[in-house]
Amino acid sequence: MATLSPLLRGYDQVILDLDGCVWLGDDAVEGSVEAVAALRKAGKPVAFATNNSWHTSEEHVTKLWRLGVQASVGDVVTVGGAMAQLLAETRSGRTAFVIGSQTMHAHVAGAGLRVLNGTDLASRAEVVVVGGTDRFGYDDLRVATLAARRGGDLLATGRDPTMPRPEGPWPGTGALLAAVETASGRTATIVGKPQPQLFHTALDRLGEGRTLVIGDRLDTDIAGATAAGLDAALVNSGDPAANGRPSGDGPRPIAIGDDLAAIVLGP
Repeated sequence: MATLSPLLRGYDQVILDLDGCVWLGDDAVEGSVEAVAALRKAGKPVAFATNNSWHTSEEHVTKLWRLGVQASVGDVVTVGGAMAQLLAETRSGRTAFVIGSQTMHAHVAGAGLRVLNGTDLASRAEVVVVGGTDRFGYDDLRVATLAARRGGDLLATGRDPTMPRPEGPWPGTGALLAAVETASGRTATIVGKPQPQLFHTALDRLGEGRTLVIGDRLDTDIAGATAAGLDAALVNSGDPAANGRPSGDGPRPIAIGDDLAAIVLGP
C-alpha cells in the first residue's frame, strides 16, 4: 500500500471534488482509487463535494463503488442536495421552472415547490432553477427568460462553463446559465461552488480537524475552499486549460499536481 505524501501527513481530513479529480466520465482518473484508499488506510476521513447536479448522492456512491472507491451516502455532498435544502427553507410553496436533469426536477419538487415545466404557466414561475443537463433547447431558454424577466428568482447550481470528459471538455452548467442571464438581464444566485456552503456541509459531516480540499478548478474548487477558510490543492486531470495561471489577486492553491495521486501519495 502506498504511503501518504508529506503534504497530506499534515492534514487530518480531506474534501475531494469528483469530476476531473476522482473520475473522468465513466472511468477513474489514473491513481485516484489508490489515493483514496491510502487516505482511508492512514485514518484520514474523506468527503466528496460536487457541483454535479445530474445525479443523486446514491448514484454517486454507486459509481464510486463501481470504480473501486469505498463510500457511503453520508460521504457525498451534492449541489442538488444543497439546492433542495435552500429551496425548502426559503421558497417552499412557490412555483418553479427547472432547467436540469430529472434528479434536479425531483430535488425542486421534493423541496415543496410546484414544478410548472410543460404547462402554459411555466413562463410565470416564481422561481427559475438552472442545473446541468444535456436536454437544453430554445424553448427552455425562452421560458426561463420570460419567467426571470417577470421577476422570478433565478438560482443556479454553479457557473462551471465546462465539465471534464475523456475526449475534452463538454459545456457545463455555466454555459447554459450564461444564455439565461444574457437573455433575461438577470444575475443568478449561485448555490454550489465557489460559494462555501458545500464545504461547510462537508465539514459538518467530517467534524473537527485540519482540512485540505483537492479539486481541478481554480474558479470553483479552489475559490470555494478559500471562501470557506480552507487550504486547497489543484490537480490538472480535469480541464487544465480552464485554469490558466493562478493570479496574484485570485485564489491560490498551496500545491499543484498532475492528478490526485501526485498530491496524495508519497514517493
